[in-house]
Amino acid sequence: MSTAARQSTSLSLNRALLDEARALGINLSRAAEEGVAQSIRATRAQKWRQENAGAMEDYNRFIENGGIPLAEFRKF
Repeated sequence: MSTAARQSTSLSLNRALLDEARALGINLSRAAEEGVAQSIRATRAQKWRQENAGAMEDYNRFIENGGIPLAEFRKF
């Protein structure tokens, strides 16, 4: 994790999960932070795919119609 300033917050968690995490010695703050960071990465990736879907379709159509540019120079 980064050394960024930390902010205290309040969360509501499933009681069974909370009890098990405590019993296992899991650092809840770090676990929550890692979960939020993973959700941010996944959401950003999904948003990027949605925003760029048209460009990816155009590129795929370009390749289907004309082949890979400079394909004759490929060595594989």
